[in-house]
Amino acid sequence: MTDETSDVWTVMSTARTIRRFTDEPVDDATLTRCLEAATWAPSGANVQGWRYVVLRSPEVRAVVAEAAALALTVIEPVYRMSRPGPDDDSRRARTYRATYELHDRAGELTSVLFVQQHFPTASELLLGGSIYPAMQNFLLAARAQGLGACMTSWASYAGEPLLREVVGVPDDWMLAGHIVVGWPRGSHGPVRRHPVGDVVYLDRWDEPLPTICG
Repeated sequence: MTDETSDVWTVMSTARTIRRFTDEPVDDATLTRCLEAATWAPSGANVQGWRYVVLRSPEVRAVVAEAAALALTVIEPVYRMSRPGPDDDSRRARTYRATYELHDRAGELTSVLFVQQHFPTASELLLGGSIYPAMQNFLLAARAQGLGACMTSWASYAGEPLLREVVGVPDDWMLAGHIVVGWPRGSHGPVRRHPVGDVVYLDRWDEPLPTICG
């Protein structure tokens, strides 16, 4: 596989979401490096109250596919999405086409469920400060090795109880996120984000930071 890089700036600036994958399976060694990177993430008090569940068996993938289909029924009206016509080559159509392909192939792809232990004295937002850096580490490690990855909402909505049951997640653990991973069909590319100067202020809400942001 190509498009590997060890340059952290290249990794961060080109780790865009990948939704289209080849049929080539992700080998265990490459996937393990992504999972190991996730374990290097910061953790409040170093509790490391996280678990990462690789979803790969045919039985579990069938449930993933069901969860993906349920999620699609939720996000379609939110984003006013519909399957684009074959002659529509607009940017939006290309994005939607890749999104539908991802959902259609949900049962064929390797994915990872990220689970965070719930502590009654901590808010879910606070606990996210541990599990979401782990997910970001996973995404960056995937990109560094030439893999593509996509965070999904399939472990949310009506799919959450399905995945919780098939995996056997205890009640006191939260399904924090879900990432599909594979070899990309296409290439990585620069992420499209707002300029730094549009989102960084100095001391006050609308005071720009000219010496840094230009």
